[in-house]
Amino acid sequence: MRVLRVFDPWKSPLCTCPFKYSLHPYTGCSHFCPYCYATSYIGRKPSNPKNNFLAMLKTDLTKVEQGSIIELSTSSDPYPPVEAWAGLTRKTLILLHEHDMKMLITTKSHIVKRDVDILARAPAAVMITITTLNREISGRLEPGAPPLDKRLKTIQYLGEHGIPVGARIDPVIPGINDDPLELKELVDTVVDAGAQHIVTSTYKARWDSLKRLSQAFRDESLTTLYKESGEVLHGSIYLPKAERSRLLQPIITQAGVRKVTVATCREGLGAAFFKAPSCDGSHMITARKKKGGLDE
Repeated sequence: MRVLRVFDPWKSPLCTCPFKYSLHPYTGCSHFCPYCYATSYIGRKPSNPKNNFLAMLKTDLTKVEQGSIIELSTSSDPYPPVEAWAGLTRKTLILLHEHDMKMLITTKSHIVKRDVDILARAPAAVMITITTLNREISGRLEPGAPPLDKRLKTIQYLGEHGIPVGARIDPVIPGINDDPLELKELVDTVVDAGAQHIVTSTYKARWDSLKRLSQAFRDESLTTLYKESGEVLHGSIYLPKAERSRLLQPIITQAGVRKVTVATCREGLGAAFFKAPSCDGSHMITARKKKGGLDE
């Protein structure tokens, strides 16, 4: 297929996602998050619409079983600033809906609110990524992403319109956004906004992203930590399991207090850190009835 891809083609034993396809209407990503793993193989460049994308998607969809989960997106954001006028993701959602596909959207952008008319009719769920409530840290971790208040309001807006919505609190990075009290406050904040599910994970380092993080925070201690304590697993550098458990425990605990589902992503920490039917939020997708046509 040309643009649809089976997610996790390397079949990592740490991946707990259900079978799904990934779809990226745009190349690159305008958020320029220094921790991004995808830049190791796609480079760092602004979001640009893919040429002839919709035509290729139409062909690919004839080869996919109806009701399949399609995620937008796993290594870029489907709602970059250019989407506000290009509308490529909106046209993509309409096409997926016409072919009876389930949609899982992962984004940091408030632009997704524009498409609530589609999402309310389709089998869909949305995950909004929020790494920290600290605006100064957020500005360094995700310099091109929409501000935190817009993302929180997006969670609230989607929930008010009946769209299943959750939050991605990841990555948790040692010494940067790992304060236990702040993580618990973040859980409370997203749940108060309307998040029904939380997925979290620790930072899995790659050498290029380690360099960028060290430059962004003018601190080499993170690089030292991963060099001395980390181990390479499936192409990324992981911290020891005990350290990853410690970093994520506040989120797991507070999600339990707030009675929302919670899971970790590619951590292999066992059932105590996986208290949901799915890690990615796809379990929130429910069937909906089509109600008339949709405007592009």
